[in-house]
Amino acid sequence: MSHAPRRGRAQRDHDAAPQGRTGPKGADRRHERSARTPAETANALSELFEPAVAAQGFDLEEIDVRPAGRRRLVRVVIDVDGGIGLDDIATVSQELARLLDDGDVMGSAPYVLEVTSPGVDRPLTEPRHWRRATGRLVRTALTAGGEIEGRVTSVDDGGVLFAIAAGRRGNGQTTTRRLGFEELGRGRVQVEFRRLDEASDQPAAADED
Repeated sequence: MSHAPRRGRAQRDHDAAPQGRTGPKGADRRHERSARTPAETANALSELFEPAVAAQGFDLEEIDVRPAGRRRLVRVVIDVDGGIGLDDIATVSQELARLLDDGDVMGSAPYVLEVTSPGVDRPLTEPRHWRRATGRLVRTALTAGGEIEGRVTSVDDGGVLFAIAAGRRGNGQTTTRRLGFEELGRGRVQVEFRRLDEASDQPAAADED
């Protein structure tokens, strides 16, 4: 298993199907698993993985299965309030690999298991996504039409409170607007280069004697 700290992911290569299933019936089952479409495989993996991920206190956000040369890439995205750490990634990766080794969902074809955390481009579609975006600048479509861009200032059980720039952006004046979850489409966190530049320009705190 390899770790990539900057991306927060772990990978495992599986060159062969799980052992212990021999004979015509076992071969037929493995062939059926291999004949699944990527979407069908992802659905089967979701049923297998979700209880295990939840038992460790995380949310299973996405499973993507796609060809990668002669193998298949199984990409599993997990998240939690406060963010995912490398130790979390490693722990979940080991448990999911064990489930795959003990089962036959993947059939006989080799695959690579990758467990990772969501990227900034992950769409905000669930209340928990919006809660974890508190403080971030978000652009979102509205179910009634149009879109808005504003900073998520708070999230409760019913919806999201935005601070929206009034007039020219950057003048510091904002208005607030609250929208229920049913009024929101898919939100996208916006990359703020100005805020990153401002943060880098802050002087370092002086050491106290």
